[in-house]
Amino acid sequence: MSSRDEILASIRKNTLQKFDYPTWKVNAVKYPDLVKQFISISAAVGGEAVELPEGMDVNEYILKRYPNMNAIASNMPEITCATMNPDDVEVAQDLNGTDLAVVKGEIGVAENGCVWIPQTVKHKIIYFIAERLVILLEKKNLVNNMAEAYAKIEQMPKYNFATFISGPSKTADIEQTLVKGAHGAMEALVILI
Repeated sequence: MSSRDEILASIRKNTLQKFDYPTWKVNAVKYPDLVKQFISISAAVGGEAVELPEGMDVNEYILKRYPNMNAIASNMPEITCATMNPDDVEVAQDLNGTDLAVVKGEIGVAENGCVWIPQTVKHKIIYFIAERLVILLEKKNLVNNMAEAYAKIEQMPKYNFATFISGPSKTADIEQTLVKGAHGAMEALVILI
């Protein structure tokens, strides 16, 4: 038995009164317009969210928005503007130098502008090593708050890795100076489709 197991067994043995786990109703915030709220909060956290213009191809939009990208990575078949498939790379380090990664988000949260991204690529580093990150998210997958997001996640298949991303990577830990791109993308754009 490990030290941890011994400590937990001792606590269980010496607990005189046990209580059932409480049940409560979550009264989380709800928004009248999820798209408007998500776009607003995304801007507030340093990122950007836009609705794909009606009738415009997402590839056309990406190329218009980022005309000078040499290394565009995506494993999504519909992203024809990609210059490489990150799943074709043997070692994750070879993704260094990726100018732009286009990935699929599964759930967007209006209260904080974050997007839940499960690992659907061979090397999860692509979410963090690319200089710029474009996340495609269906508008129907927007939820009000994190409680709703976690409820949806519980109903989805299990993944080896998933993360919430909200705007570009940023930190202000060092001398209280805001630095973008410290440990992830310097720019993050969510395209609502």
